Amino acid sequence: MSPRPWLRLVLAVSLDGRLAPPSGGAAQLGGRGDRQVLEEALAWADGCLIGASTLRQHGSTCLIHRPELLEGRLHNGRSPQPIAVVVSRCGQFDPFLPFFDQPLERWLLQAGPPPASAAHDGFSRLLRLEAWRESLEALKQLGIERLVLLGGAQLAAALLAEQLVDELQLTVCPVLLGGTHGWLPWAAVIPPQDWDLLEHRPLGEGELLLRYGRVRHQDRQ
Repeated sequence: MSPRPWLRLVLAVSLDGRLAPPSGGAAQLGGRGDRQVLEEALAWADGCLIGASTLRQHGSTCLIHRPELLEGRLHNGRSPQPIAVVVSRCGQFDPFLPFFDQPLERWLLQAGPPPASAAHDGFSRLLRLEAWRESLEALKQLGIERLVLLGGAQLAAALLAEQLVDELQLTVCPVLLGGTHGWLPWAAVIPPQDWDLLEHRPLGEGELLLRYGRVRHQDRQ
């Protein structure tokens, strides 16, 4: 059994692999089908990992709304929503972000000592960001066994660079955006990795779900 959570990166991307238009900001990619598979991933997870920049851009995080998914979590003794784990360098956020009114538990994973006031800013647990592997192991010790990564690109690149992402769940949307805002930064240094296709299905409105699992070295023995 792995000492860290199983980590799934979940993104909606354009045909040219972009997350946002050339001007930046939120692209609002993904239709009803993408929303369904996103909620399914959240229902599977114990926590969701969110970069501070992504949170500031969107103002909130994704929630499960489908009654059958909420009922399934409650039936299994789980909270209605996965814990939102926000990754930040400074730990400072606008206290009026809608995120702080959403019905979920919020943890802060911060580089350097967390500010003493953070517990009063909407976070119920403060954790120090160490090396990524150790930080993920600490999350598992706190009960997070399945983790969904919702972005952003820098956070995804950091975890992929250390080969800590186990699955990729990509919704490919039928739009070209152009620009430089790819789902990974153009300068990201990531070791070569092979991935097995686990699932593919059309989601309607021209969207396609692709889910891959990372091939580990021992899988090839």
